[in-house]
Parts: sequence; C-alpha cells; structure tokens
Amino acid sequence: MCTQEAFRAQRSQLVGLLVSGSLEGFESVLDWLLSWEVLSWEDYEGLSLLGQPLSHLARRLLDTVWNKGAWGCEQLIAAVQEARAESPPPEQHGHWDPHSPHPTRDLQCHRPAMVRRLYSHVEGVLDLARVQGFISPYECDEIRLPILTSSQRARRLLDLATVKANGLAAFLLQHVRELPVPLTLSVQDAACKKYMSKLRTTVLAQSRFLSSYDGSENLCLEEIYTENVLEIRTEVGMAGPPPKSAATLGLEELFSTRSHLNEDADTVLVVGEAGSGKSTLLQRLHLLWAAGQDFQEFLFVFPFSCRQLQRVAKLLSVRTLLFEHCCWPDVGQQDVFQFLLDHPDRVLLTFDGFDEFRFRFTDHERHCSPTEPTSVQNLLFNLLQGNLLKNARKVLSSRPDAVSPLLRKYVRVELRLRGFSEAGIELFLRRRHREPGLADRLVRLLRAASTLHGLCQLPVFAWMVSRCHRELLLQGGGSPKTTTDLYLLILRHFLLHAALPDAAPRGLGPGLLRGRLPTLLHLGLLALWGLGSSCYVFSDGQLRAAQVDGEDISLGFLVRAKAAVPGSAPPLEFLHVTFQCFFAAFYLALSADVKPSSLRHLFSCRQSGGRPLARLLPTLCVRGSRRQESSVEALLREAELHNLQMTAAFLAGLLSREHRGLLAECQASEKALLRRHACARRCLARSLHKHFHSIPPALPGEAKSMHALPSFVWLIRSLYEMQEERLAQRAVRGLNVGHLKLTFCGMGAAECAALAFVLRHLRRPVALQLDHNSVGDIGVEQLLPCLGVCKALYLRDNNISDRGLCKLVEHALRCEELQKLALFNNKLTDGCAKALATLLGSRQNFLALRLGNNHITAEGAQVLAQGLRANTSLQFLGFWGNKVGDKGAQALAEALGGHQSLRWLSLVGNSIGSVGARALALMLEKNVALEELCLEENRLQDEGVCSLAEGLKRNSSLKVLKLSNNGVTYLGAEVLLQALEKNDTILEVWLRGNTFLPEEMEELSHRDSRLLL
Repeated sequence: MCTQEAFRAQRSQLVGLLVSGSLEGFESVLDWLLSWEVLSWEDYEGLSLLGQPLSHLARRLLDTVWNKGAWGCEQLIAAVQEARAESPPPEQHGHWDPHSPHPTRDLQCHRPAMVRRLYSHVEGVLDLARVQGFISPYECDEIRLPILTSSQRARRLLDLATVKANGLAAFLLQHVRELPVPLTLSVQDAACKKYMSKLRTTVLAQSRFLSSYDGSENLCLEEIYTENVLEIRTEVGMAGPPPKSAATLGLEELFSTRSHLNEDADTVLVVGEAGSGKSTLLQRLHLLWAAGQDFQEFLFVFPFSCRQLQRVAKLLSVRTLLFEHCCWPDVGQQDVFQFLLDHPDRVLLTFDGFDEFRFRFTDHERHCSPTEPTSVQNLLFNLLQGNLLKNARKVLSSRPDAVSPLLRKYVRVELRLRGFSEAGIELFLRRRHREPGLADRLVRLLRAASTLHGLCQLPVFAWMVSRCHRELLLQGGGSPKTTTDLYLLILRHFLLHAALPDAAPRGLGPGLLRGRLPTLLHLGLLALWGLGSSCYVFSDGQLRAAQVDGEDISLGFLVRAKAAVPGSAPPLEFLHVTFQCFFAAFYLALSADVKPSSLRHLFSCRQSGGRPLARLLPTLCVRGSRRQESSVEALLREAELHNLQMTAAFLAGLLSREHRGLLAECQASEKALLRRHACARRCLARSLHKHFHSIPPALPGEAKSMHALPSFVWLIRSLYEMQEERLAQRAVRGLNVGHLKLTFCGMGAAECAALAFVLRHLRRPVALQLDHNSVGDIGVEQLLPCLGVCKALYLRDNNISDRGLCKLVEHALRCEELQKLALFNNKLTDGCAKALATLLGSRQNFLALRLGNNHITAEGAQVLAQGLRANTSLQFLGFWGNKVGDKGAQALAEALGGHQSLRWLSLVGNSIGSVGARALALMLEKNVALEELCLEENRLQDEGVCSLAEGLKRNSSLKVLKLSNNGVTYLGAEVLLQALEKNDTILEVWLRGNTFLPEEMEELSHRDSRLLL
C-alpha cells in the first residue's frame, strides 16, 4: 500500500520515471489511468496538451493524482509499471462487447488495448469512418497531422469518439475488435526480450542527440529536427491519366503502401543530394522507434553506415553483421538469431550513405545462407536483393548518381529528399537560435539575399549560415553568392575560432590564411587521397602518412567517427563529404606538388564508374607530400564522379578572380596559380563545347532540341562558381537550340542561379523546360535574369506557390520574348489569378498558359476571365484538375465567346455540371476559332451533353470534343448524333468511360465513326 506521505517522498523519483522515456510512455500512463477512472475526462484533457514540456506535464499529473487520495497514488504507480512492461497484459475479450449499450464507456475502459490495436491501422479505420459518415474530412485531417505519431493519432480518434454522439464509438468498438492483435513475444522468449531491450536502449543512446557537423555541440534531436521535403517517386510516361504532382510524405509514411515500383522487393530507397539531410532523417527514424513513438511494427532495428562497413575486411555472415557490428546478445544468441530468421517481417535494417560504399552493386554472386560468411559487399547486395532475410525491411540512403538501374530493380519504393522548404529553413533557424530577435534578423537577411536563401534549401548550408551568423550579420559587404563563398566563410569562422583573440577582427586575410597553410594542405592531401581511394574514414596511420597531427585536428574539420570494428580506436572523418571535396580542391589550387595539367581530369565529361583500381586497393597509407604529378592524376581518375564534380566546382570558385587574390598571397608562385586558372578555364570551356556539339541535328521542320546530359548541370555550376561573364558568353556562343530540356535533373534554387548566369548570354530565344525538379519560389527568383531569352518556360511539378508565380509574372511583363508558361502540378491558388490576368491583358503576343492540377477555384477563374477579355493572342489555355466548377466555367465561357485566337481549351476534372455546360454551349455558338475542347472527368451527364449538342449545331470550328467519364447515357449520345448530322467540321467526339451497354456502344459506333467509345 502506498500512503500519500510515501508518494510525496518519492515525488522526484516519480518525475524522473515519467520523463525518462518518451512522450509515448507518458501518454500510455494516461491511458491506463483513464481506463481505471482515476482521471476524469477533464483531468485528461488538461494533461494531454501537445507542445508542453514533459516535465511540466509530469508534475501536473502528480498534483492531480495526489488530490485523488491514497488510492489514486497507488493506481499511478501501477500505471507506470504497466506502461513500462516489456509485453502488455492479455486483453479482456470476455468484457469487450462489440454491441455494448454504452460504447463510449467501454472505449475508455479498454483504451490501452484500443490504442495498441489501432496503432498500425489508423489510416484504414479513418478512411472507413469517413466513408460511412462518422467523421468529416476536416476531422480526418486534424487526426492525420504530420506532427502526430501513430499512437497519438489513435488517441485523437478515440478522443473524438468520446465527444461525438453519432455512433462513432459503437463503430470503433466493433471494428477495432476485428483488427489483428499485434504480435507479442511469448513469456519463454526471455532472451529475445532481453535483447530487444538492450537493442532499443543502444539505438536510443546513439540517436537521441544530433552532433553538429563540427562535433562541437550535441543537440537534442527532438528539439532541433526539422522536416525535409520527402517526395515519393512515381513512374512518368505510363499509360493512364496525367499524373499528379509528386506526393509529399511525412517520415511516418516511409513504409506506406502506395506507388510501389516492385511489390516483391523489400528495400526502401531514399535519395538526396549531398547535405540534403539523409543521415539525419535515418537518425530520426531510429529515435522514433527506440523511444516507442513510431515504427513499432518492427521489434528489431539495426542501423549501419556504409562508409563504416566498407572498412570491414574480414568475411561476414548475417549473424556476425547483426551481433558483432550492431548489438551483441548477452544470452541466448542462437535463440535470438533463430527468432530473427523466423520473423523477418519484424526486422528493419538501415544502411546510410550507399554512395560512399566503394563497391558497385551487382547481382551476379548469389548468397542465401544466413550463417555462411562472405564479403561485406556480397552480404549487403544479397540483403538488398532479398536473398538474405527476405521480408525484412531495408532502408538505403544514397546520392542519386550512385544508384544504378540494376539496383533499382530491387527497390520497393523510391523517395527523394528535397531539402528544406522555405518554412523549413525559417523553422530550423528559429530552433537553432532561441535568443530574442536573433532568428528574426537571420530570416530577414536570407529573404533579402535570395541566392544565399536558395543555398539554404540544403540543411548542410543552413547549418553553415547558422554557425556563421555573427559574421553574416556584422559584415558590411554582400552575402555569399556561391558555395565556394560559403565554405570560405566557414573556413574563416574556424580559423578565427582557433586563432588568438587579438587576431579575430582581421577576418580571413592573407596573414591568417598563410599562418595555417600547412594545416590546410595536410587536410587537403588527406581529402584528395580519400576521394581517390573511396575512403571517408581515416585511421591513425593514414593521418600520420598525410602529416596530419593533433594541431591540424584541433582546427575542427576532422571529427571522431564511430569505430567500425569493436574495440578499435575511433577513426576520424571530415565534417561532411562536401568539406572533404572542398579541402581536396584547396590542395589542388595551392599545392606546389600539383601541376596545372593534372586539372584536366577534373573537368572531363567522363561517365561514372571509372576504373576499378581504387575499389580494389586495400586501405593503404597515404604517400608523403612529395607525390608525383602522375599520382595526383591517378587519384582524380579513380575518384567517384559525384565527388569529382563537387571538387571541380570548388576549384573553379577558388580560382575565380574574387578569391584568386587571397590565395595568391599564400602562394609562393603567382604564375603557378594563374596557370591553374587558365587550365581550369580552358578545360571547362572545352567540356561545354563538347557537350553542345554532341547535340544531334534537328529534324526537318522542327526546332533543334537539347536534353541536357547529367554533366551539364555540374558544368554550369562550375562556371557559376568561377563568376566570369566572358567565359559564360564564350560557353553559350555555340549553343544553337530552340528547346533546352532539363527535366529530372535535380535543379534546385542554386542550380537555377547557375543556369540563369549562363543562359542570359544566349543570342537566340530558347524554350526552357525544367519539369520535375525542385525549383520552388526561391528558384523562380533565381531564374529571372534569363527570362528575357526564354520564349517558353515549363515548370511542371516544382513546388511553386502564388508568391513565386507573382514574381515571375512581374518580370515577364517586361520580357516580350516570353510567350508560353506551363505551371501544372504546383501549388497555385486563386491568389495568383490577378497577376495572370494582368499578364494576359498586357501581352498581346502571349500564346499559351497551362495551369493544370493546381488549386484554382471559381473565384480565381472569374478574375482570370477579366484578363482573357482583353487578350487577343492566346491559343492554348489549360485548366485541368482544378476546382472552377459551374461558376468558373461560366466566367471563362463568357470571356472566350468572342475570342479570335484560342484553339485549345482544357477544363478536365473541374466538377463542371449542366449549368457550366450551358455556358460553354453558348460559347461554342459564338466562337469561331476553338478547335479542341476537353471536358473529361466532369459531371455533365445527359443534360449537359444536350446543351453542348445545341452549341455544336451552330459551331463551325471545333474539331475535337472530349466528353469521357461524364455519366452520359444512350440518351445523351443520341442527341449528340443528331447534332453531328448538322456539323461536318467536328472530327472526333470522345465518349469513353460513360454508361453505355455493350450493344449500345456497338450501335453508336456504327451510326457515326466520329464517336470514340
């Protein structure tokens, strides 16, 4: 028995117990107390406030329970024990009546079991409850908030059932009972339970804190983590309706059941550029699992790093990999391993950084035995294929260039990490800087410096801006424009931090840089050797061979890595692979051992793969500083292509006029630096010319088109880093194309800035296609300098909002060459309609506007119609997949009745009914230019079709009318046939997907071949 006095004496220990786990553990305690009626509903609501510190909630709970008396205190201790139990108690099926006359009371009584049952099925139950009318779409969205875990969503649903009197509680009581009971371990599996506890504790300790890139501080991951834009890859070019924009997911949807590339595969692939936050995303996954907040369908989670695995030289089996390189079972090793083999669907393995794994993926060597050892690469490849631990989930992260088509054959779902959104950048800075006003100043700085703002889409750059905030806020000059500027800024920050206090005001002058030049060259030599040898983690022997000593390490660019081999000394690694590339470029720019001719290997457009020499080499020691030019060339030839390209871009930036003076002060021979600069310019220009000359000739009667090769984006990034206008002019002098296509090229804001820097020097207008990238509003702003040479701009599926489009239109009003805009699959709303109306009313040479699959309603259509009335040139108007409805269709139809140039109009999927159809029919009677009208996927039915048929009788221009999927019956088709008898102009009427009997379809097709059924 627990007296209140004893309870009070144990208060500090109880607070510690309640906050030692996670919010999930605390909420589980509330579940038990609510089910035992220790807490009233009002008590519970006061204790389940999201966003409150857990310690405050714990103390409030203790105060509430104290007021319940000794019985309440006893029940709290019992609830803590239940919540911390390794396996839940058996559910009381005998007292769970699905037809209970008091369903709300029974839901509360069985709340802990309800939460467990609902955990993995919330989405399906929500959909079913919405379809049956128990909850509204708004209530559904509130429960599905991305910040909520699966358990919290289950609780939100149960809470809603408590207050709604529409039968939701009875529905849940019956439906949840039919859900499968989550798998629990039997009592005799003591070894497995002990191992689960140890593994969870180990992973929790490893993932709770996020070390900053420089290792100087440990941040609580839960407090600093900021969601990245995570999109699911969908196949483009497949049959069917036009695809929607890429679906944006929350981390909790990583294993969702949609858009599978290969249903039989086990691997989820997460791709993203260097610095996009792949490692942090996986760490967040590990934390959510270990803290019991999400991914609880997995009993075992094993995290691995590919850069660490490749250092393992001995042969491995699955058992050795899991136990020796992740977590060792203290007892019952064989029992635990057998359980893993028997239940692979409860196992998750994550492999971070596949792009840093020096072995190329292959499926030639099959290995199926979980106990027989094999090489580390063969083990990993067979795990990914499913030959080992089939049905265990695997998550693999990588840069996109390192993923081959062969590997994609074994991928279940591919997700792309886009980096921070604009809101994400601001949220990250506010979480990093909680001092009053500081984050506001940083946000204002970024908004005023759009180029720097664009760089911060990558979390690694956002961290650098955060780390160098004092320098950015205090400097009188402009903010960094290129990635090289930003890395020199962080270099200055580290050098000043390591310098004497009286050196701090001097900035990154030649004296400060010259004083640490030996250190920077040692780090550069180590970085270059690592890139050439596909080595990213360095042992003591390798550090000594590169002459890296303790003073060099103290600068802060090398940090401790986790030991790949248990018991070995922890090796060192660069803060990030981008820093390794930067220091390699620094060495190539300043080392006296590097001949200018060696740099030609940086700017050659070779394909990825290279020769296999480096991938066959053991981890040898680095040679001394007296290395020959040929060895530098060998390292450059063997480096991974994506690392080589980053190094080349940094080198171009370091050799730019802006920074060459600074480096010249540290270089004994300025002539050598100038020779390197000349070599880089020459090689870069030659590579671009080679790229342009590879464009095939245009077909007769068509404009010459160029689909950029993968190296094109890197070449223009290098050109932008060099910031030489004359070189950009020379580079595009030979570019004679009418259409430049850069789809699926990973074009973000930084790449848009580089593209505009080059394309603005074109002599002839070009159609620029940037579909399926990550341009965003910031990227649109970066493109503005080249808008004057664009005759068409295609920005499909680029996460562009009204703000970005309004900036684009504001500039387009002054660009007479721009005649076409395609912006489907973005985030446009009625807020952009006024700007577009102004564009149409002001530009009488504008030809095409495509706004499909956005969020424009009747209000936006009515505003846009005002611009259409003043326009005399538009030929193509695309509105498919919006929500204009009958009122919007009426407004557009009235504006287009007398339009003399419009040839194509699409209003597919806009919820248009008979009222809108009548307005469109009147438009057909007046319009003498329209040739194709697309009205599929609406609600026209026979009444609307009859109205359109009347319009067809008086129309002499329309050639194609598309009415598929509109609920049309034989009656409507009969009226259309009568209209077609009086219309010789129309060539096709699409009626697919309507409600015709087979015999009716056959009859209709025989009566008029223009009906396409």
